[in-house]
Amino acid sequence: MSTWQWVAVGAAALALFWLLGAHNRLMALRTAIQTAWGQLEGVLSQRSADIARLIHALRPHLTHEHATLDALLVANTQVDDAAGDMKPRPYAQSAVQRLTEAEAGLSGSLSRTLALVEQRPELFTYPELQPLVRGLRQGEPQVVFGRQLFNQASSAYTAAAQQWPTRWVAGLLGFKPAGTL
Repeated sequence: MSTWQWVAVGAAALALFWLLGAHNRLMALRTAIQTAWGQLEGVLSQRSADIARLIHALRPHLTHEHATLDALLVANTQVDDAAGDMKPRPYAQSAVQRLTEAEAGLSGSLSRTLALVEQRPELFTYPELQPLVRGLRQGEPQVVFGRQLFNQASSAYTAAAQQWPTRWVAGLLGFKPAGTL
């Protein structure tokens, strides 16, 4: 083999190793998104169960506010559905966008419901209600922290996929930017 052939083989091997390294880095960052999503999904699932128990506990006492409770139930179901859609591909922008919109609706409904509870102090005489409200309030920082971890993982992946020359690999192999919550 001539020197030029060795140089060509070396350059091809170097390019192949770089291509594999870039692919593996993007896969590792995508896996970090899935791990962060798994943690956030657990927190969202717990919050969803707490909201369902809160609705069940409030129905007999807020008979004139069924519309508010129904809105909270619908919003909670929408978040559950959106979270279920994210499970197979938590880095897909469309699924993340759907969850973001559902979370905004849930936040408003939950705030209205908790405001109703605060306006009626006699509700706190029921033993099942106080721990539910406290649990929802204490769980919110966990949701915020889980979102932050997810967004950091998504941002790191998206930044890596958009850096030159890795963006060639990303485009070639279908690594699209990830969404953030």
